Amino acid sequence: MGTVERRRRGASALTLLCATALLAVSAMTGAAQAAPVPEPGAKSLEQVRQEIDGLYRQAGTATDAYNLAESETKAQSAKIVEIAKQVVAGQDRITALKNRAGAAARAQYRSGGMPAGARLALSGTPSQFLDGADRIRQGEKATTDLLSEMNRTQSDLQQYAKDASAQWEKLEANRIKQENAKKEIEEKIKSAESLESKLEAEEKARLIQLEQEAQYKAQTAWLSSGVLKELNSSASESGKKAVQYATAQMGKPYVWGAEGPDSFDCSGLTSQAWRAAGKGIPRTSQEQLRLLPKVAIKDMRPGDLIIYFDDASHVGMYVGDGAMVHAPRPGRSVTLAGAGSMPIKAVVRPDA
Repeated sequence: MGTVERRRRGASALTLLCATALLAVSAMTGAAQAAPVPEPGAKSLEQVRQEIDGLYRQAGTATDAYNLAESETKAQSAKIVEIAKQVVAGQDRITALKNRAGAAARAQYRSGGMPAGARLALSGTPSQFLDGADRIRQGEKATTDLLSEMNRTQSDLQQYAKDASAQWEKLEANRIKQENAKKEIEEKIKSAESLESKLEAEEKARLIQLEQEAQYKAQTAWLSSGVLKELNSSASESGKKAVQYATAQMGKPYVWGAEGPDSFDCSGLTSQAWRAAGKGIPRTSQEQLRLLPKVAIKDMRPGDLIIYFDDASHVGMYVGDGAMVHAPRPGRSVTLAGAGSMPIKAVVRPDA
């Protein structure tokens, strides 16, 4: 299939996506008109929508903190295991060195520990003494080297102990971070769900409508800038694989901290998609922003990651023709959306 044909089909798909959203908006308008009239001083439905959206965004930020602490915990646990292996190897080395030292001491004992002058007097010829003296010097050097090696190994073991202690402290600190982040996530989600649960059925329908309208408005403004005319870069081979994986997950639910295969959070989806493409990338959207190469929006190509909001609390994968795939938030599933439907902070490229 040629590039023009692919772009035509992609554009058609995005147009269909927008049209479907508009039809849904229109279909719900009649029901929304029947929604109860807010009491004086009560929050408007739009204010409720913004509050719910803010709570889910805060939950997203906390999810990033949880995921980062979890990945660091895994790294620290692996480091502790490695240190333990080094300690065992060092202890085995000390045992072997002590055995060698004991053998040398026993050999010296068997020789009687006779002074060099006495051995010269008792030797048959000076040459025999000199040969023996040379062997003694070699033995003394070997003993010195042996002691030095034992000291170095013991010093290494002491350093391993310090390293292990430091890693355990970090492990405990990250465990606390995880627990605090988990509490915050659960509190924010519970608050958002509580707000939604108080709405009547008509209000819930109108809430979805307002959400779609806000996204459509942002996407329309983004496209109106002419940005799509500049977006004509083709995906790399690994980028195609990442897009294929990500789009194949559509319909699976958002679950915070999830990396598949049955559910995902936003960065869980993007990191696993690129892992499927043979490229390991950071686990969280904030680390993806910090560590992956940035590219200009005009140079964006399918497979690139779009980081959203000033706090980099959300990420989606650009799939072409002004669309991206992402795991939106709790209560939603992996889906296609307009790439400009949320404030773009940066675009990063995993396979730059």
